[in-house]
Amino acid sequence: MSAVLWEWLRERAVQIHVADHLCERLRRGDQLRVKLGLDPTAPDLHVGHLVQLDALRAFQDDGHIVVLIIGDYTAQIGDPSGLSETRPMLSREQVDANAKTYVDQLYKVLDPHRTEVHRNSEWLAEMTAGDILRLLGKQTLQSVLQREDFAQRLDAGAPIGAHEILYPFNQGYDSVAIRADVEIGGTDQLFNLLFGRELQRAYGQEPQDVAVFPLLEGPDGRRMSKSLGNYIGIAEPAEEIYGKTMSIPDRLTETYLRLVSGLPAQEVDRALALGPRDAKAALARRLVERLHGAGAAAAAEEDFDRRFRRRELPDDLKEHTARNPADLVGTLVELGWYPTRSAARRVVEQGGARVNQHTVGVDHALDDGDILQAGRRNVVRVRLG
Repeated sequence: MSAVLWEWLRERAVQIHVADHLCERLRRGDQLRVKLGLDPTAPDLHVGHLVQLDALRAFQDDGHIVVLIIGDYTAQIGDPSGLSETRPMLSREQVDANAKTYVDQLYKVLDPHRTEVHRNSEWLAEMTAGDILRLLGKQTLQSVLQREDFAQRLDAGAPIGAHEILYPFNQGYDSVAIRADVEIGGTDQLFNLLFGRELQRAYGQEPQDVAVFPLLEGPDGRRMSKSLGNYIGIAEPAEEIYGKTMSIPDRLTETYLRLVSGLPAQEVDRALALGPRDAKAALARRLVERLHGAGAAAAAEEDFDRRFRRRELPDDLKEHTARNPADLVGTLVELGWYPTRSAARRVVEQGGARVNQHTVGVDHALDDGDILQAGRRNVVRVRLG
């Protein structure tokens, strides 16, 4: 067994089920098939996925095979994990569009030569009505409804879509189809992963071991999620990753450094000793370096410092022709910076809009050549038509 891998898992995983069994498999030197399923509910993976991708890479470096499941079929149902209401069903076209870039993003961390990639439509879309009935017959309805999110909805009288019941069966059957030895996921996936163990047992397979890892909070303090839109995408431009990382609350800096920077513990401790602002800058620089390289990290840091520390404007400042220069709130919406007038108005009223470096109110009228800024990364030169 690789003692390094086992200690790595023990330090980072929130729970390993069954720990003794997995430890024994590693001690024997078994080559394991380690599964991760990802539903393409949005076009980007986010830095929260690095927690699990780093775990997969640790298994690969120890000689094991990673099996990635792109949940193009399950994404159409929608994972109910952690939700208080039914997730809207996605169309096949939406799922296919979101899945196009997944593999390239995954290979930013994983070794493609030790990775199998499957879409779960390979087996789930081929099931007949009889196959689905036999699959549903492997477990009871009570075993599904005991999951926390379903139980809470039942108690609250909130609806549960009948199709949602299929989700844990389908995800669990993925483990049967690829004969998974280990499955990893976030803590919100524990029910689904354990359900997969029971389905494997029902199909005569040895149940997979399960390791779940912490979930990362997004810049807004909620769980980082593609569905919530509060994520830092791993394929986003370097400047976006740097800027979004600098916008996370100070209390999350240490968590990000330890979970997704990829730095050894000693280097994390040295970064934290620099103080809140410099520690966060070290984190932002490291994340961009991981995903885009050292050169891009240096350029993103220089761009951020020029715009927000030294208050200099970028050389390639974008221009925007305002439809109604007397309507500041409307201009912010037409720029696409905020989805609604009420959201834009709230930002202005809270002092979040500046013209020529001065905070302005909702009644401010724009002039030709004004520099309009809102938030940390939104800045344009206004032109009048």
